[in-house]
Amino acid sequence: MKEDIKHNLDKPKQLEALYREDKSTFKKEFGLIYSEIEDHKAAQIWHARLNFERDDLSLGSPKELIVVVIASLIAGLIAKLPDLTGINPEYFYPRNIAFAVFPVLTIYFAWKQTVQLKQIAIVSGIILISAIYINLLPDNSQSDTLILACIHLPLFLWAVLGTTFLGNKLNNLRKRLDFLIYNGDLLVISALLFIAGGLFTAVTLGLFELIDLNIEEFYFQQIAIWGAAAIPVVGTYLIQTNPHLVGKVSPVIAKIFTPIVLVMLAIYLIAVLYTDKSPYSDREFLLMFNILLIAVMAIILFSIAESSNKQFQKMNTVMLFVLSILTIVLNGIALSAILFRIAEWGITPNRVAVLGANILILSNLLLVAVGLFKMLKYNHQSEHVESSITSFLPIYVLWIVVVTFIFPIVFNFK
Repeated sequence: MKEDIKHNLDKPKQLEALYREDKSTFKKEFGLIYSEIEDHKAAQIWHARLNFERDDLSLGSPKELIVVVIASLIAGLIAKLPDLTGINPEYFYPRNIAFAVFPVLTIYFAWKQTVQLKQIAIVSGIILISAIYINLLPDNSQSDTLILACIHLPLFLWAVLGTTFLGNKLNNLRKRLDFLIYNGDLLVISALLFIAGGLFTAVTLGLFELIDLNIEEFYFQQIAIWGAAAIPVVGTYLIQTNPHLVGKVSPVIAKIFTPIVLVMLAIYLIAVLYTDKSPYSDREFLLMFNILLIAVMAIILFSIAESSNKQFQKMNTVMLFVLSILTIVLNGIALSAILFRIAEWGITPNRVAVLGANILILSNLLLVAVGLFKMLKYNHQSEHVESSITSFLPIYVLWIVVVTFIFPIVFNFK
């Protein structure tokens, strides 16, 4: 796209068409070549346009507000189904709570992206089949495959949401990266909304308590649950209408936590050598090991995704490279521990699921580390690292599908 931008600087219509075709890629490529074309008047205008930041809060169009309100009400209604229908909450929520989040976000993006009717029908069918499937699984609280399916189904619905976010650009790697960035931004804004909601709840209950009215039970059953269900929808709406707000927070979080996690991980690996705990014999230790592994992997990916719109500073790249190497070491320990446990005590659904996830994460981490190494040694741009992240997403989704839908059948619902 760089050459296309250069060649069309004197053709406003073609330049606008390039921008509308892929806004995020256009902005990124334009930023990389701006120093070469900054003397051109059209380039100066586009630079001002692409880097203009609003200071006020936008509420979007009235039509979009209506869509957000309807989506929030649907999310709350799904979350309230046990109260409205008498379904056992212990049965309902582990299987269905994800349907209060991802389908409504899918509806929002389907409307926002003007997705074709055919794609909407396919996505709706997939969500419906998923809901029927998870609720038809045998009700056995001791079933490992049921627990794995309940854990992985939200990830599957997240992937379905991703296809709607991408629209007709499923193979566009930059668009996939935008989806990852959106997820990071949503975590940040949702946490802020949750904290604000918690403060509002405390103040409200306190005020009514002062006049001897106990509204706690009513409040949590009739108000709080609707508000909690609406948070992902409202957060998404704020991100879409005010990208300049959250976009300033996420990069700061990534920059702060990268060195902190790097130091913590180095100390942790040293401490492991001086303790009696072993992932080869301690199941809980292995579980926490894998949680730590996933958390560090998420931080690496989020740091790279947030930094991809600008050229990496060398120190930041060095820290990410070292962090990736330390995480690879962690992954290797966890992977060997899983193989040891399988060899000693046999195959179980949990061990196979964790083994597959670790192999995928290790492969992905190696690609990320290679990309970061090339950036350091050969001064490559971040595209190699981006593609190593985004091109791997369908492989993760495939494994999620296997664990969610195939494992219960293969392991006879045990």
